[in-house]
Amino acid sequence: MEFLQDFKGQLAALSAAFIWAAVSIYYTKLGKELSPMVLNLSKGVVALILFAFTIGVRQEQLPLVSVQTWLFLLLSGAVGIGIGDTAFFACLNAWGARRTLLMDSLSPGMTTILSWLFLQEQLGEWQLIGIALAIGGVSIVVGDQSAGKVDRKDRWRGLVYGLVFILAQGTGVILSRAALVGSEISPLWSTTTRLTAGVIVLILWTWQFKPKQEWHKSMIQGIIVAAFFSTYLGIWLQQTSLKFAPAAIAQSLSSMGPVFILLLGWFFGESVNYRSWVGVILAIGGVVLLLQS
Repeated sequence: MEFLQDFKGQLAALSAAFIWAAVSIYYTKLGKELSPMVLNLSKGVVALILFAFTIGVRQEQLPLVSVQTWLFLLLSGAVGIGIGDTAFFACLNAWGARRTLLMDSLSPGMTTILSWLFLQEQLGEWQLIGIALAIGGVSIVVGDQSAGKVDRKDRWRGLVYGLVFILAQGTGVILSRAALVGSEISPLWSTTTRLTAGVIVLILWTWQFKPKQEWHKSMIQGIIVAAFFSTYLGIWLQQTSLKFAPAAIAQSLSSMGPVFILLLGWFFGESVNYRSWVGVILAIGGVVLLLQS
């Protein structure tokens, strides 16, 4: 129990990564039927309803925190969820899952730089080695298999969207970390606040562009399942990790999704070659170092 208490931030980040890996199949399918903007807004609205219900059941009062804390969280949601998640889904459509996840593996490095510049978070040598091992291992796992050819237009579109989402994601993480560390606000309220800002941005965005969309029952069911696990549980766990662990460490562990995807595939009978196992071993070694730092 003491271990769980001491490393609850790190364990929350790993749990979020596992959930995001497990529901990734839904986003792959939904992305073929929904535009990135509509998909992001739909899952955000469903999750926001779930958070409102949770706050009501728990009777958790609105925390008394500074205006700066609220501003940081609202900006974090607008940038990280409203812009970052939309760019992620757009990159997914242009590049496919493997290239997109490879780009996503760069986000811990971006977060490390931003946390050092703006939060003055200093990491020890072993922590930096752990982050490097985790990023390297994930990159090997993601880059192992051929991702297929992408035409010139989609190649550049994917690159632009990928750069946007890792920058937006890193900025959102830093703003969240600053708000959570500097106040007594709970991860539940911080998540709800961020999601509210993200949904507002997306509503204004869709109102401006008015994307056409056809709906059917299985699509709606898929959105509800994906929203419950990836947005409701996943982002809540991510905020918990940022409350109790340095931003760079939390983001590195949250980006372990590709490793979990490979392990889940292996568990259900898919073959895994030696190069992928090397990536898994490196990534797990990085996690072990981060859980002991």
